[in-house]
Amino acid sequence: MSVTTLKEGSDITFSDMVDEMDFGESEIEKSFSGASVLLTGGTGFLGKLLVEKLLRSCPGIKKLYLLARPKKNKDPIKRLQEQFDDVLYDKLRKIQPDFIDKIQVVEGEISQTNLGISEQDRQMITDEVEFIFHGAATVRFDEALKTAVSINVRGSREMLALARSCSKLRAYVHISTAYSNCTQKEIEERFYDSPLDGDKLIDLVENMDENVIKNITPGLLGDYPNTYAYTKAVAEDIVRKHSTGLPVVLFRPSIVIATAEEPVAGWIDNVYGPTGVVVGAAVGLLRVINCEVRAAADLVPGDMVVRACVAAAWRAARGYCEHAPGDAPPLVYNYVSSPRNPLTWQQYMKLNEIQGLKVPPTQALWCYLLVLTQTDLAYAIYSFFLHWVPAYIIDAIAVVIGKKPMLKKAYRKIEKFSAVISYFATRQWKFSNQNVQDLYGEMCKADRHNFNFNMAELDWDLYFHNHVRGIRLYLLKDPLDTVPQGLRKQNMLKLANYLLIAVLGFVLIRVMWWITKLVVGF
Repeated sequence: MSVTTLKEGSDITFSDMVDEMDFGESEIEKSFSGASVLLTGGTGFLGKLLVEKLLRSCPGIKKLYLLARPKKNKDPIKRLQEQFDDVLYDKLRKIQPDFIDKIQVVEGEISQTNLGISEQDRQMITDEVEFIFHGAATVRFDEALKTAVSINVRGSREMLALARSCSKLRAYVHISTAYSNCTQKEIEERFYDSPLDGDKLIDLVENMDENVIKNITPGLLGDYPNTYAYTKAVAEDIVRKHSTGLPVVLFRPSIVIATAEEPVAGWIDNVYGPTGVVVGAAVGLLRVINCEVRAAADLVPGDMVVRACVAAAWRAARGYCEHAPGDAPPLVYNYVSSPRNPLTWQQYMKLNEIQGLKVPPTQALWCYLLVLTQTDLAYAIYSFFLHWVPAYIIDAIAVVIGKKPMLKKAYRKIEKFSAVISYFATRQWKFSNQNVQDLYGEMCKADRHNFNFNMAELDWDLYFHNHVRGIRLYLLKDPLDTVPQGLRKQNMLKLANYLLIAVLGFVLIRVMWWITKLVVGF
């Protein structure tokens, strides 16, 4: 499916028309030509986009190695075919039908000693790899600390050790998060003091009983909201300490959401963060969310994130050619939207509502309603009446008619999800991103076209037009030709909602009348 099938009224976009224009030679493409690349996290959302972008826009890449966990009874070729049999790779497949021949799975485990890589594969990597993108991480916010440290912290140290042994290394990009230092109100493009020395934290969790670790976790986290943010912060300490003399950059994207335009507009494969809000509201399950409506929703499209990431690698490689790094810490890039193209949470919800009501899904369970609250008390009240009361009533009816009750279980998950996202939606951070702006300023005309990551140029209205349609298509698996059915169902659900409110209002009035009569009669 092409990008333009998500847009109404045309099969041709501006990008299609300018693809053949001559913008000159791409410095980024030239830098990656003939090079071998190692990528961790290649099966994640950003990893998939990064693989596609590298192979499509840098066709001269010699080899792309993907570090992946070994799977029983499934050979690497079959695994490759399964991953790349996706609409995401249709454009790449059309341009380079044999692109899969450039990809090789390296079996390993990011949390193991020496990454669990065989000696043969390790030698191959150290002899050939010139660029490394380290994006593998556990993104579960409630991950056990021991596991989170093993993957996010220890894994980062193991990757840097591997990078140091690579004889041809030209650039190493460590993908962190803009919220790794969320205990700060202003986050600059620099390293901050770690909550705990990275090497000491690794030793701590490796030599302590898991139950003890679980008990001391709250004390270790301190002001950090979860083990994800905490371990990403400590991982940055590992990067700072173990990158001396290496061409390393620290790349911090903020909240990553669906693609803006390439290779498929609106493509998304997960319901993390704000995307989960849109999905939950679209199907009528999520009715209230706690957020500071005027706070910045620092969101960045996935395709723009990977373009900036590739550009950062190019800049690191160019700088390494000009002069080898000394003892100075790696350059830090805060890839965020708020400094150049701010969007509030209220605007985010409203734009999704405007576009979403045009293409409601056929899987909707109830009509659309999303209340934004700004206090915990207001959220608790609205949640009680809009979530829990309907859940208990409908589950009770399900039990009576012999069906399995499901809503209470669903709302327990929604409450857990809401607690996670509310931390980021009820707070305000001020980010600086001068290094990102300088990076864009250094790029040639061809690279600004092929790797455009300038957030100031993003049209949010157009973005959300494609965003909700992408969610409908790629997450809800609801093709756009079912929109008429979705609209009819939404109208029926609205009518049912009004009737329900009328019945409940009538019952409430009768109860109040009965109570009043009883009191007066008494």
